[in-house]
Amino acid sequence: MMCSRCKKRPAVLFVSTMTGSERKNEGLCLQCAKELGLPQVSDYLKQMGISEDELENACDSFFGEDGAVDGDFLKQLGLDGKDDDDEADDETSDDSSEDAPKEEDNLFERGGAGTMPNFLKNLFGASDSKSDGDTEKKAKKKQEKTDKKRKCLETFCTNLTRRAKEGKIDRIIGREKEIYRVLQILSRRTKNNPCLIGEPGVGKTAIAEGIALKLASGDVPFRLQGKELYLLDLTALVAGTQFRGQFESRMKSLIDEVKNAGNVILFVDEVHNLVGTGGDSEGSMNAANIFKPALSRGELQVIGATTFAEYRKHIEKDSALERRFQPVTVNEPTIEETIELLGGIKQYYEEHHKVHVSDEIAKMCALLSERYINDRFLPDKAIDLLDEACACASLGSESITELEKLKADLAKQRVEESELAGDSNIDYEKLAEIKTTIAQTEKKISEVQPKAENVNVTIDDLSKVIELWTGIPANKIRETEYKRMSVLEDNLKAKIIGQDEACEVVAKAIKRSRVQLSDRRRPASFIFVGPTGVGKTELVKVLAKEMFDSVDPLIRLDMSEYMEKHSVSKIIGSPPGYVGYDEAGQLTERVRRKPYSVILFDEIEKAHPDVMNILLQILDEGKITDSQGRNVSFENTIIAMTSNAGSSNGMNGVGFAKTQSEVTKERAMKGLREFLRPEFLARVDEIVVFKPLSEESYAKIAKLNLEELRGPLEEKKLKLVISDDVYAAVAKKAFGGKFGGRDIRRVIRTDIEDKIAELLIENSEKQFGEVEITASGDEIAVNLK
Repeated sequence: MMCSRCKKRPAVLFVSTMTGSERKNEGLCLQCAKELGLPQVSDYLKQMGISEDELENACDSFFGEDGAVDGDFLKQLGLDGKDDDDEADDETSDDSSEDAPKEEDNLFERGGAGTMPNFLKNLFGASDSKSDGDTEKKAKKKQEKTDKKRKCLETFCTNLTRRAKEGKIDRIIGREKEIYRVLQILSRRTKNNPCLIGEPGVGKTAIAEGIALKLASGDVPFRLQGKELYLLDLTALVAGTQFRGQFESRMKSLIDEVKNAGNVILFVDEVHNLVGTGGDSEGSMNAANIFKPALSRGELQVIGATTFAEYRKHIEKDSALERRFQPVTVNEPTIEETIELLGGIKQYYEEHHKVHVSDEIAKMCALLSERYINDRFLPDKAIDLLDEACACASLGSESITELEKLKADLAKQRVEESELAGDSNIDYEKLAEIKTTIAQTEKKISEVQPKAENVNVTIDDLSKVIELWTGIPANKIRETEYKRMSVLEDNLKAKIIGQDEACEVVAKAIKRSRVQLSDRRRPASFIFVGPTGVGKTELVKVLAKEMFDSVDPLIRLDMSEYMEKHSVSKIIGSPPGYVGYDEAGQLTERVRRKPYSVILFDEIEKAHPDVMNILLQILDEGKITDSQGRNVSFENTIIAMTSNAGSSNGMNGVGFAKTQSEVTKERAMKGLREFLRPEFLARVDEIVVFKPLSEESYAKIAKLNLEELRGPLEEKKLKLVISDDVYAAVAKKAFGGKFGGRDIRRVIRTDIEDKIAELLIENSEKQFGEVEITASGDEIAVNLK
């Protein structure tokens, strides 16, 4: 029955009072009994060791929503007014309206305030005999009441422990050391608030999820048994707080709920956001200041997660907040640990994408992500590569798409079948048709399913994803680097004429760098020395094209722009407090965006010495720190520097046995030592001296340059015909000039290209199919045919 006083809650205390000759019966709920000041209530509960929450839950189990008393409950308490011998023969129905008032009268006669201890004993003893269905209802009602008591927690937080029990959190591979350390801090008496600190993507949130899994399974120290981990959503906490005090009220309610629950641990991802959150309006407190008292008293347990930069910027500055957290450093995992992790979690991605991932592909995800993606951290970048490669393979498979469509069609057909079969007027003809359609669909599924289940993620899928992310051609990723290196020297010699020795030295140095025989990963570096027009810059361009299929990865810095001391800021960015601090360095930013590139420092003798000194760290360690504090890796770059040092020096070689190349090299080294420090020269892999070009080399270069005219002429439907004498004539005219190979371009431009242009303009109305270039002695003739 319902409480006689409030008419809202079930009655648990039954009192009979006499007023004159009339007897008044009252049933009171626990709340009303306490408000009326009945001392027996608290005394009985204390004597029996029963809390008010337990009594309330028990009442909900044995009293209906309308307050009616459960008949089985009356039998358990012995208040049904019947003897035990008559129970077997007595047949009663739930809809009998005569028994209900008798049962209630019996309650008042036998269940007054004086008999409450026996009433409570029977009440809590009776719960064991309830059916499974009643137990489920009881658990459901208990959960609903818990949710009501945790209104803020359920609104602004996510119960990670519940998600772990429901199987919605992937299992965690590794990180046992960090998880153990967090559990150790959580078990402390005071200052038991761990803060996970690490770079983005190293697995801080995953560690919190791992702790939720351990709490769900009970695999935690006894002090943490029964604890629940909640993920706090600061955005939801702030959303909708328009007026002063609303945010503080939410925070206070949240903290009170955590304190009252006694078994809640809050996980705050990006914990640095606590500082400043909610403190925008004048006079309002931010979230961190509201949390501090509860943290210091041990009433609130928090696991935080943030990056090193944000921890230094926000939390370290607030010493009162910092001392309440115990930092736990989360380092980037090694390649081996990442491979183990991918092997453990790949099944989740296989199930999601309906593809198969071999152990070799999982290993390649770790290796390729570490090699080609330098601005992110393991294991995040490796997992992302695996996920997107699986998506690439799944989208590229027609069988998977077809299978999913057939399964959806089959589900619709089965629903239609069940609706037809359940109809009172069954249309047997239509039912037979739908059964036939279902059989056909099932047959198609059986045919397509083997193909869909055999979709494998390949190295091509990984290469395509990396190409999208970094711009490195997929065929260069697929092609083995050793194979590419084996033909590098021949390809360089074919395009760089007259500098075979230089091509050989460069190819060997790059092979040595790529094989990585040393633990120190540093870029291959060269200084190309020689007179102008001998192919120094051209070799760098050809090298970029051979390594990356394009000259786009070539980063060229003209050192004549870096003649001042302050030019260092152009390379790594301006220091704090200077104009342009927010702008990235010209070199560091481009290398961050394109880690696989060839860097050309042209004419290094023109740069200020301080600019060259900053390259020392790049050449030695393969990395540099920019003005923003970010480490920029140069490990996968090739650094080339050009200089004309010694080319204008007229000194002669000393001794009789020295060749011209030895003399040229001595001149170059002496010229370099005049403006480069010894420690700089010692860090360079090879100093390559370019020889002056011979007339024969000029002729070969002229042939290469003239061949470039074929493409533009073919677009105009003109065929180019060149006699062999032309190459020698161009070489003879260009040889001996001050600008070396550049004179060849000048001769071709003035003696051939100008004439072709003039003839085409003069005869624009006529149709020609051929451009013929001939030579007679030093004279070069151009004719249209």
